[in-house]
Parts: sequence; structure tokens; C-alpha cells
Amino acid sequence: MNTLIGTITQIQQSNAILLVDIDVDEHCFSALLIESTTQLEWLSVGNKVKLIFKETEVSLAKNLSGLISLRNRLQCKVLTVQRGELLSKITLKFKNYTVVSAITTRSVDALQICVGDDIDALIKSNEISLMMINN
Repeated sequence: MNTLIGTITQIQQSNAILLVDIDVDEHCFSALLIESTTQLEWLSVGNKVKLIFKETEVSLAKNLSGLISLRNRLQCKVLTVQRGELLSKITLKFKNYTVVSAITTRSVDALQICVGDDIDALIKSNEISLMMINN
């Protein structure tokens, strides 16, 4: 599981759907949450939260240009490539964090992913969960 720490900067709500913006080291992330119609107390602007997302939800792109609907786009550096027969684990450096992506080995080959490459990691907003940080 990937975990980042950030501060909530904005919350938009429509009924039980929340779009939460979180600042992680001056990079804006968005999380789309479905909650009850009453907002949780810890889910408020200014609070620190953990952003959690699965390795299998991190897509990778090389030389990506143009607009894209995915709200979370992280510019990363490839640290390691652990090739498996069908699935490979790519470890990335994003700011002060390590992010891991699990993609098919076919995709690793198609993108020609190598250690040291600059790559974009992409995560859909609805794939990011938020957790309260206990002080």
C-alpha cells in the first residue's frame, strides 16, 4: 500500500459525494469519497491526513502530453524495476516519498521502463482513500 501525508486544502460536497483536495509537499492531490450526508469531523480543511492507494492503482506513462481526466499526476523518477513473469513492481521517487506501481511486465517492456527514467504516475481520484492521523 502506498501512503503519503498531506493537508486538506479544499472540500467540495454534493450530497454524499466529496471531492477533497490535499497538499502533499506543494503538490495537489484529489480524492473522491462517498460518505454519509454528514461530514466526518476529522475531514476538514487544515487537517493532516494519510492518502492511501494500492500499487495496482498506479498507472505509468512516459512522454505524456496533453490533457487527461486523471486528477492525480505525479512526476517521478524510476528507482527500481523488479520484473516478474506477468507482473512487475516499479519503485518510484516522488518528492520525499517512495511510490510503488504494479503493472504488467508487457507494459514495462512496451514503455521500455528503466532505472533512472522520468515517468508520470497516474492515480484516479476515486482510488485514493483518506485516513485520519491520530496525534
